[in-house]
Amino acid sequence: MKKIVIASLVLATTLLNAEQMSYVEYVNVTHSTPSYENVITRVPHQECYDEQVPVTYQKGAYQQNDAGAAIVGGILGGVLGHQIGGGRGKDVATVGGAILGTFVGQNVANANRQTYQSTSSYETRRRCVTKYSEQTERKFMGYKNIAYYKGRKIVKYSDRKLSTIPITVTISY
Repeated sequence: MKKIVIASLVLATTLLNAEQMSYVEYVNVTHSTPSYENVITRVPHQECYDEQVPVTYQKGAYQQNDAGAAIVGGILGGVLGHQIGGGRGKDVATVGGAILGTFVGQNVANANRQTYQSTSSYETRRRCVTKYSEQTERKFMGYKNIAYYKGRKIVKYSDRKLSTIPITVTISY
């Protein structure tokens, strides 16, 4: 146990007395090469075309006055029928006039009715669709500067060619 404590104290003293030193050294660049990257851009554009579209037109107006015309005709027929005959015949003439007036009123309404007439034709309409085309562009990214320090390759990218690359050397003892 005493040996472990002594060894720990020796190690701690050594670590506390350890020092370190750093300095900057400039290494000459052996060669620089331009670096490019392919950039893909999506460009929108519209493609338009004309299209024939079927169109239906409706002419006329629909009058839904059949019931009203039949009722008015029945009332007028009943009034006219009531003017004819006498006694029991007067009642029969009133009912017959009302029935006949209903049919006449309905026929008059049908004669005046306009129904829809549909006509079909074609109309030209413009349609447009957005599509995308891709454009590839080779873009300059900078220079790849290469140097060697004590047998190790050092690479530094920059926007211009470098003649030297600064490196920080740290020595611990």
